[in-house]
Amino acid sequence: MAKLQGFEFWRKTLKEARYVVAPMVDQSELAWRLLSRRHGAQLCYTPMLHAQVFVRDANYRRENLYNEVCEEDSPLIAQFCANDPEVFLQAALLAQDYCDAIDLNLGCPQMIAKRGHYGVFLQDEWDLLEKMVSLANEKLKVPITCKIRVFKEVEKTVRYAQMLENAGCQLLTVHGRTKDQKGAMTGIASWEHIKAVRQAVNIPVFANGNIQHLSDVERCIQETGVQGVMSAEGNLHNPALFEGRSPPVWEMAEEYLEVVKRYPPCTLSYVRAHLFKLWHHTLQIHQDLREELAKVKTLEGLADVSKQLRLRCQEEIAKGKDSEDKESGLPFPHWICQPYVRPVPKETVTNGNSQASVLKKTVCQKRALEDCESADTLSKNKQKKRSRNPKKNFCPEQKPKYIKCEQCGNPKGNKCVFSLCRGCCKKKAYKEVADCPSKCVRTHTHSLMRCCVLILCSGYDF
Repeated sequence: MAKLQGFEFWRKTLKEARYVVAPMVDQSELAWRLLSRRHGAQLCYTPMLHAQVFVRDANYRRENLYNEVCEEDSPLIAQFCANDPEVFLQAALLAQDYCDAIDLNLGCPQMIAKRGHYGVFLQDEWDLLEKMVSLANEKLKVPITCKIRVFKEVEKTVRYAQMLENAGCQLLTVHGRTKDQKGAMTGIASWEHIKAVRQAVNIPVFANGNIQHLSDVERCIQETGVQGVMSAEGNLHNPALFEGRSPPVWEMAEEYLEVVKRYPPCTLSYVRAHLFKLWHHTLQIHQDLREELAKVKTLEGLADVSKQLRLRCQEEIAKGKDSEDKESGLPFPHWICQPYVRPVPKETVTNGNSQASVLKKTVCQKRALEDCESADTLSKNKQKKRSRNPKKNFCPEQKPKYIKCEQCGNPKGNKCVFSLCRGCCKKKAYKEVADCPSKCVRTHTHSLMRCCVLILCSGYDF
């Protein structure tokens, strides 16, 4: 059977999906996908999978894809991050029998993606991306899709999309934010960029960004002409978003926990993270239960905290405390599923500078304080480390500079005669039959001792 492409793939395999749940690391697992499908989602993605780990680790494959096969979970697209055409192809070949398409992540802007050199940090390497997509399109029996972020320039974004289409991409998801729009600098996604891409390519396009309600979905489709709309944060705070409903939080939380019990195993940290998202606004009020939710170690414990939150909310409803939420600035009472709007950093300079430069300066100032290890600005993780080791130093300028191993880049041994780390030193000593006294590596000495034993024993008749 010939591989379906472009609009034919969208119509027949994806069943003209318009409402799409985004790939979310540690968040779009099977239980959450099934919950979202119950409430209007027509297509889901797996969490982003690391291609290299997927190839080498059978347990990783089982835990993140093979064990999550379910008839109800269809259509499904598996997403990978990768920066090597051959590794990406190997991972895709191992996954293609368990999904309807393979997606290449070209949109992750996080620091881990920068360190690993994948996601949006590949968007300037067009030759590499063209090779990755074309090779996968040639060898796979399922279509290859891509998820990208935009450049500042609309024209460059359009050329980027056309390059991926020409390489063999059969469906393109466009997140209307740039590489730098993340965290406190997230801002508004540009539907203008998405519309320009949609008009320039001849494959289906999904839009991503600025989706908080079903009305946003319909407006985005009308303004951009895309085939579907993808939601990430909006879906996490309200799984019924694609139904156009804003149900009580406990309704979604209890249904999710029921799905988790029905389709085990599900990592406890995933469940905890989902409950934190769902109960976000309520936990700002009931701080004691926030601490309890963070501490419990079992699924039953998480369910019990969620039940306590429900009972407290129902007590507030009985007492008629809806007016307090109007004062908090929320569109609905805190116990109703609703989007979380990330606060904009406060402006610190008003002498004619642009807002972007002001925000950037604010973020830089905060980072400088953290680097100087002020006790008030240390993260909770660093504060815990400081409590265990009061002499712990977090200032990069004051940290000791280690000389690197000449072969692998790890810190070398201070007295190593080869200027290598322990692992590389052992390999070199074994290969060259040499000694390194500083690490008690005595390959040469042991070799001489064996020779002496053999010479001494040669005169005896055994």
